[in-house]
Amino acid sequence: MEDDQWKKLMVAMAGLTVFLLVIMGSMIAFLIILHTNPDLFYSQKEPPQLVQETFQEDELIEDGVHMATGFVEGEGLMMVVNNCTNCHSAKLVTQNRFTKEGWIQVIRWMQETQGLWDLGPNEAVIVEYLSKHYAPEPRGRRKPLEVEWYSLEE
Repeated sequence: MEDDQWKKLMVAMAGLTVFLLVIMGSMIAFLIILHTNPDLFYSQKEPPQLVQETFQEDELIEDGVHMATGFVEGEGLMMVVNNCTNCHSAKLVTQNRFTKEGWIQVIRWMQETQGLWDLGPNEAVIVEYLSKHYAPEPRGRRKPLEVEWYSLEE
């Protein structure tokens, strides 16, 4: 290798060394600043705290309807809210209508295929609530229309 090429290589290596030292120095300075004053780079906002008022709003009932879910007020309501709406929307419950036996079959199906936990003694209260408030409705013809008749003038 000639002297001229050798000098160019040494200058390039020196420049690269200086560049790497500057980068390393910057990283060390950044870490020192971060360690001594983390507020500069991280938000220290506290996560929102659940307050008692929020919990009470979840239990708000107006005109016999649980406002958070749309469930009908009745004995076992909060047990149904706590056990059913952990996995799915309340609408999935309210759009279905089953007898007591039907609700038990649905619960067994959810336990066997969907990972529903054993409800233990709560099951009787839940099934009673569901079969009372979400039982099959008799279906038939629609209600007659209420029409105000009027005569046409010729």
